[in-house]
Amino acid sequence: MIGIVAALALVTLILTAFGSGSPAPVVATTTSAPVATGVPPEPETLATAGNLQIRLPIAGEAVTAIGFHGEDGGAITLKPVGRQANEGLLARLWRQIAGSAQAGPVWYQLEGGPGTEVLDVGATPGTDVYSPVDGTVVSISDYVIDGRAYGSSIDVRPSASPSLIVTLSHLAPDPSIAVGSPVLASSSKLGTVVDVAAVERQALAKHARARGNNVSIDVHPAAGSLP
Repeated sequence: MIGIVAALALVTLILTAFGSGSPAPVVATTTSAPVATGVPPEPETLATAGNLQIRLPIAGEAVTAIGFHGEDGGAITLKPVGRQANEGLLARLWRQIAGSAQAGPVWYQLEGGPGTEVLDVGATPGTDVYSPVDGTVVSISDYVIDGRAYGSSIDVRPSASPSLIVTLSHLAPDPSIAVGSPVLASSSKLGTVVDVAAVERQALAKHARARGNNVSIDVHPAAGSLP
């Protein structure tokens, strides 16, 4: 009898793990991939790096998907906020048993490495991109693929962690932005998403519309700072 009860309990847990009881995403994958212009995002935190919060850089209704992947170029590991949509069965089952529900945005672990050093926020080309942190623009450079520039990378030194640099790539800079410009999270426009997927397959394409086009964010130690 004890064995039957235990088996029934296990089946119930598994059904619960795959049932409709999962929390609704704060930032959901969209089906139409709209272009958002002139619409700043809500101050939603997507990831943290120590005491630094990386905020949503795109209006929520225009986000096609959120993903993280590894990178071996010296970027700092980011801690995702929210729930991993493609986590394994055992992880989901354990969360159900432990009662550790994860509120917040839904994100995917992407191909390209098991780590979480790079955050990709999917959106249709032309969508406005806002600063994910308060800080100062310290560099604007070409984003180069096969010897050609496809948009730019913008480096922001965050006020909360001046020993770090937050880099956003895959965007065309806004004319109002220059080196030395102060920026505010969720309100200062940095540029618009460019069509990088036209020349380079994006890891987010498996989970998002618009061929996985995205603004890519990573965090590095500032030059001269201690590791």
